Amino acid sequence: MELMTARPHPAEVNTPTWLYIALWFLVAGHVFRGVITLLFLFPFISSESKKQHIQRWSKRLLRIFGIELQVNNAEIISSESFLLASNHISWMDIHVINACKPIRFVAKSEVANWPIFGWMAKQLGTVFIRRDSPRHARQVVVEMAKLLKTQSICIFPEGTSTIGTSVHPFKANLFEAAVLAEVPVYTLALAYVNQDSGLHSQVPAFVGDMGLIGSMARMLRNRRMRAVLNFFPPAGASPLAPRDRKWLALHSQEQIAQYLLMHCN
Repeated sequence: MELMTARPHPAEVNTPTWLYIALWFLVAGHVFRGVITLLFLFPFISSESKKQHIQRWSKRLLRIFGIELQVNNAEIISSESFLLASNHISWMDIHVINACKPIRFVAKSEVANWPIFGWMAKQLGTVFIRRDSPRHARQVVVEMAKLLKTQSICIFPEGTSTIGTSVHPFKANLFEAAVLAEVPVYTLALAYVNQDSGLHSQVPAFVGDMGLIGSMARMLRNRRMRAVLNFFPPAGASPLAPRDRKWLALHSQEQIAQYLLMHCN
């Protein structure tokens, strides 16, 4: 299914007040269930079982927020470990991607301080990076390269989030981990659209001085959304792309930029 080209932004349809209040209770209960699972179940189950729990929990969260999931070209993803480079729009991006394919993430260090969600991210093995510290970034690259030998990792190379109609220049430093680990780099173009019109939606955008609770409230008020994940294969005839981090970053950036230009503007 192809996205329609977004022109005027669709009008936001508010959730009825009674349902809006009920949804907050569902969110609280769902988060509490996640905390209990992480505390009392995750220390004793296999990596594969953890992925299944993460995927089910994420899918349930999307249903609470009224987000449909549309995945294009998922069949191209390798069964071996890889680096996934995605554009970044919302805090919900992580859960959208996990609902499709559970994976480890690299996130800015501020996320670790978020109430509850930051703690959960730590328990799920998220790698945190201080973006204002080149030295720490180099340390993270080395850590990522070791992890990539056995696990896949998703990065948001823009270093910030956008409203989803364009992409900021990709920072190349984290792509060095794929070069060191000799794993392929896949690209993901992520977009949110209105379910009724198919037009680009800015409701999930986590930008400016917006707080997490305020963003959640806006999304619960406007639940007619679809998250679209479009995967691109690594460059070249095989999964092993050219081993230059700047080239890899630019290639992923251009793939996403072209997709957003065609489908979200």
